[in-house]
Amino acid sequence: QVQLVESGGGLVQPGGSLRLSCAASGFTFSRFAMRWYRQAPGKERELVARISSPGTGTNYADSVKGRFTISRDNTKNTVYLEMKSLKPEDTAVYYCNAHSGSPTIDYWGQGTQVTVSS
Repeated sequence: QVQLVESGGGLVQPGGSLRLSCAASGFTFSRFAMRWYRQAPGKERELVARISSPGTGTNYADSVKGRFTISRDNTKNTVYLEMKSLKPEDTAVYYCNAHSGSPTIDYWGQGTQVTVSS
């Protein structure tokens, strides 16, 4: 059974930091690119960061560049999102996604809430 379980969300003050984790099971984690998405109330889900299957390539949305860092540990089947200098506009539900392009497969986690507020 495929599972992606996010953790690490919560309430943080502006300028603060959080580290999200996503633990994967039920599939060959090292063969999948991993992505973090977020969805704020009333907005579409947006891609925040992605990392290649071996972890050698990363990409970020312009809105989080320089503040967020995605990483993965293929020995632990876990992907991380380190978030610093958080802003109120970072408030959203953050989702972990595992993606394979050939064949096309997408797995999703249930999401974790991040709220940035004073």
